[in-house]
Amino acid sequence: MARILIVEDEKLIGDLICEGLSAAGYKCLYAEEGQEALRLLQEQGADLVILDVMLPGMTGFELMGQMGKVPVIFVTAKSDLRDRLKGLDLGADDYLVKPFEMPELLARVRAVLRRTNKEERYFPLDDLLIDLDARRVFKDGKEIRLTGKEFAVLDTFITNRNSLLTRDQILDLVWGYDYEGETSHIIDVYVQQLRKKLGLKDRIKAVYGVGYRLEL
Repeated sequence: MARILIVEDEKLIGDLICEGLSAAGYKCLYAEEGQEALRLLQEQGADLVILDVMLPGMTGFELMGQMGKVPVIFVTAKSDLRDRLKGLDLGADDYLVKPFEMPELLARVRAVLRRTNKEERYFPLDDLLIDLDARRVFKDGKEIRLTGKEFAVLDTFITNRNSLLTRDQILDLVWGYDYEGETSHIIDVYVQQLRKKLGLKDRIKAVYGVGYRLEL
């Protein structure tokens, strides 16, 4: 799995990001300032850097100019359009404004890693092999047919594995904001379909009154 460097001077936020990424299966490195980040990059390398803008010693913008061609997602409280444009003009792959929800960050991380061919294309789960690019699922070598929305829900669980997702979060990540039906009902239906088709009853766990978690 990909190695991700988090550069964040607020340790609480840095620890939360590391915890969320680690739960999703990524290897995390952590630095609180620029020189430490450069040392970690030189010694261990990284497939992606999650970078704050406001750092002690040098800004994230300045640090990015010294990091080479490693992909970067800026995660910062600086929401001004000029700052977002500056980060993207410097070559950042994405720019996420604080506060944010972990599922959104994970989705953006995965999107960047897939664009740079650093994300795993196949995800093994018990007797399943999930082809994330072709959006196909195989059980003991035999393909299990999923609808587009069924696969999208499964993909969302995989991206956020070991993390609790509320029904509203699943709805936003899969359907967007256009869905006008009853939230809990549609999510519960799709979860039951995935459990039945793929034998994931013991993997997709319900958290009463909140949502679901794919436990690995």
